[in-house]
Amino acid sequence: MAEARGDLLEIDGSFGEGGGQILRTALTLAVALGRPFRMRRIRAGRATPGLRPQHLLAVRAAAALCNATVEGDRIGSQDLLFAPQCRPTGGDYTFDVGATEAGGSAGAVSLVFQTLFLPLSLVGAPSRLTLVGGTHVPWSPPFHYLAHVYLPAVARLGFAADLALERWGWYPKGGGVVHAHIRPRQHVALDTPSGEGAEPTLDWTRRGRIAHIWGISAASNLPAHIIQRQKAQALETLRKAGLRAEIDEVEAPAVGFGTVVFLVAEYERGLGGFTAYGALRKPAERVAEEAARELVRSHETKAAVDEHLADQLLLPAVLAGAAVAFTTPRATDHLRTNAWTIEQFLGTRVDIEPHPTGALVRVRGAGVA
Repeated sequence: MAEARGDLLEIDGSFGEGGGQILRTALTLAVALGRPFRMRRIRAGRATPGLRPQHLLAVRAAAALCNATVEGDRIGSQDLLFAPQCRPTGGDYTFDVGATEAGGSAGAVSLVFQTLFLPLSLVGAPSRLTLVGGTHVPWSPPFHYLAHVYLPAVARLGFAADLALERWGWYPKGGGVVHAHIRPRQHVALDTPSGEGAEPTLDWTRRGRIAHIWGISAASNLPAHIIQRQKAQALETLRKAGLRAEIDEVEAPAVGFGTVVFLVAEYERGLGGFTAYGALRKPAERVAEEAARELVRSHETKAAVDEHLADQLLLPAVLAGAAVAFTTPRATDHLRTNAWTIEQFLGTRVDIEPHPTGALVRVRGAGVA
């Protein structure tokens, strides 16, 4: 558990899911709140424990925003001290995940973006980011998820950015390039419940009717029939479930090889994104099946947001100072661990309850934005 010593927060990096999300959430809150922390046992249970290139870049990038004093910022470190010295500063920043490790890395630029996006949204002036590394890699949101699921969702809370994909980056070569223009957070009109003193809310507990399903079948430096087969199989799998979709074929410019099927389900009051990647000797049809079946499973629960968006909504909700409620297919370890990390900085802000759709999540804003 975390324990405050003076103004320094002590955090156990092996708690719960025990991955890099604890670190990224702590960095975001430390920069936004000016709160120093020491984290021990970082990724202690992983096959390769400690900081990996994308985690190290997140630390150094966050430190650049607030001139932080940092100790333990090296590959493999399981002990990190991070102490902001000033409020976050907007501007133009370029960060290369591959530059943190000899030979380069396909570390996820999306995770670095999410670490920096919220603090930069709070500085009152626009900022620009150029991020180099993996744009479509396993265990992280692909670029298209950020652009078409995460950002539209957090826009409801006043957070906004424009993203541009210059070059795709696949595992293991990376080399992708993403440009982001981050705008200052705007106060937006939310639902206003009746009752004196009631907080404005974002209510995504009942998703309503399906509005649109769309997606892409993309590949880099591979035969065109792979893109076509992925698209055909995804459409057929969705058709069998009674769902219609529009899927575009994309030949993606990149330095390496890779394939992806990415699908979006848009509802009246809800949203979900679903991704599957190709791999050596993995048929195109299997890639498509994985993404489409994940969408179908989520759709059948009647939950409003997908399980990945659920944990990604917590920080924006807390920092926006609004009361937010949403349903999701299940309470993942990522969700519970993210809620716990927020609690270490701000007290209990997230309640997770069983629900017919899977889980009901309620977030109470801290009003720091």
